[in-house]
This record gives sequence, structure tokens and C-alpha cells, in this order.
Amino acid sequence: MTLIDRDAAFWNKIAPKYAAGRIADMAGYERSVDRTRGLLTSSDVVLEIGCGTGTTALAIAPGIRRIVATDLSEAMIAIAREKAQAVPGIDAHFAVGTAETSPEVDGGYDAVLAFNLLHLVHDRAATLRAIRHRLKAGGLLITKTPALAEMNLLIRLAIPLMRAIGKAPFVSTFSASDLEAELAVAGYAVLAAERHGSKRWDPRTFIIARKAEDGTDQP
Repeated sequence: MTLIDRDAAFWNKIAPKYAAGRIADMAGYERSVDRTRGLLTSSDVVLEIGCGTGTTALAIAPGIRRIVATDLSEAMIAIAREKAQAVPGIDAHFAVGTAETSPEVDGGYDAVLAFNLLHLVHDRAATLRAIRHRLKAGGLLITKTPALAEMNLLIRLAIPLMRAIGKAPFVSTFSASDLEAELAVAGYAVLAAERHGSKRWDPRTFIIARKAEDGTDQP
């Protein structure tokens, strides 16, 4: 079984519980969604990677031309497709896939969304390259990612133990500044790094990055 297969099995197993769960910081989530909407236009074609059960994709879809949303979990995608049936008048396509296998479009996507994803991938550099390859010239990567290196030490120590007993997925630990440096290496220009949480400190960094004109564009 590959690493991707193992990850998919974990998310397939918890998909119903995940779908039934409530967003812990709804106000912070809505700020992120509103900020994202403000960066997009009605003519944009957008890709979301790691879309889960489609909540964000369906929130964004009415304001853009089309959204393609992928997740490695078949169970998550099945739920997303079911939810999409209740949202008429949008062009939203859900498919099983990763950053490396998500569909490409002629000319590239205007934006790629990656919410709560980059800390879950095994090879972040490869993921960032794959996203860049799918963006049009000057396209945006919009990501909101927990910077686990900034979280409580006890939480960081608990994650490997929970993973060992099947209660947590693979996660990697990095800071917001680490991620910004990785984006620069991968060929992005960071335009903004924000925190949208309602509490005093939010470890989830919201980053807007533009595909730089120079650098490699290999998948």
C-alpha cells in the first residue's frame, strides 16, 4: 500500500464523521472565504485541491465561472457531489485526485485553493510544483494552513501517538515563515500572509501567492 493509499483509507474511514462535524471557528472560516471571494472574479476558473466534502468549493462557486475540486478520498468526493446537487446554477466538478493528478485546463487555472492541506502532504515541494504547473501566468495560490510548529508542544507531541493508533493522519510540522520560504523556492511571490482566527492567536496562516514569471514550471 502506498502512502497515498494509506492517507486515502484514513480519510475514507472518517468521511461521514468529518462531514457531520462543525467548523470550530466559523467566524474565522467565513473571513477566509470572504477574503478568497474578493480575490476572484466571475470569469475565473479555479481548482481546489484537498476539497474534503466540498464546503469551501460550494461557497466559492457562485461567484466564479467554474470550479474543479479534488480530494484523494473517494468517500469525501461522494459527499461533495451529493451536497452540490442542492446548489443550483453553479459549475462545480468534483473528482478524486491529488495536486499531481488533478485535471489541467488550457491556459491554466486563474487560482488554485489549498485549504487545510499543505501540512498533510508527504512531499510539499512536489505539491507546490504541481500546483504551479496548473496555474496560468500570474495565477494565484490561496492557502490556509495550520503552522504546527507554532502550536502548543503537547499538541505536537500527541499527534504522532494518535497517528500510531489510527486516530490522526500524517502531518508535517513547519512555521508560517518556513512555508513562505518554501513558496519562494517553488516559484511563487508571496503577496500577503494573514491570520483570520477569532481567538488571540491563530496558528492557521492564510497566504496569497502569485505564480512568479521566472523559475521552472515542471509538474
